[in-house]
Amino acid sequence: MILDADALDATQTYKLLIATVVPRAIGWISTLSKDGIPNLAPFSFFTVVGRRPPLLSISMQRKSDGVTLKDTLVNIRDTGEFVTNLVTVGTIDAMHRTAIELPPEKDEFDATGLEKAPSIVVKPPRVAVAPISMECVVHRIFTVGEIEGQEDHVVWGRVVRYHVRDDVWLEADGSTRPSWRPSADSPPSTRSSTTCSRRLSIARSSKRRLRRECTGSTADRANSLRSIRRTGLHQAAC
Repeated sequence: MILDADALDATQTYKLLIATVVPRAIGWISTLSKDGIPNLAPFSFFTVVGRRPPLLSISMQRKSDGVTLKDTLVNIRDTGEFVTNLVTVGTIDAMHRTAIELPPEKDEFDATGLEKAPSIVVKPPRVAVAPISMECVVHRIFTVGEIEGQEDHVVWGRVVRYHVRDDVWLEADGSTRPSWRPSADSPPSTRSSTTCSRRLSIARSSKRRLRRECTGSTADRANSLRSIRRTGLHQAAC
């Protein structure tokens, strides 16, 4: 099947994208309103933008009425701060419950029984049970979309503090343990999540061999690709 992207409406496009661009880590975003009311909501249009400075991206649609801006966006716009908390298997149910649209004056932490933890640089609280949280300040807010009033809002946040639970941190190389499995978004209309349960690694020697073979003759490249297929590195190509 071939689909004309311009012929799809926003809902069809959304469902297609979230069904195919998987897995994606969920950004569980905590904010404070200008009146000091905490808010917590999950976003699956969430990813990394840059490393120096470290930037995260969140894309937000409007509320279910198609008109009202989400409380998270309003709070970030008004205060310039937020915290990104990562979701684990143990917090999936609580995460889904924070996706329910509550009035702006309601605190999702209290509504779901989640414990708050203080941040260091920014004012919004962290999710205490989250293994990793990132305090962020606004780097940029912009809109994408061709129809006025139906734009998506994109927030780029600069990470100013990382909170990493001790048991998921490897001091030697600054990476997280593979035993920590973040929740990731799943296909549409399921109200469920999936986990990243398999980790794949490619030996450096195989990468060096591939690079060497890719610069050789046509016969060398053919032999290299046959070898790659035999060893399971079937996604690499010259």
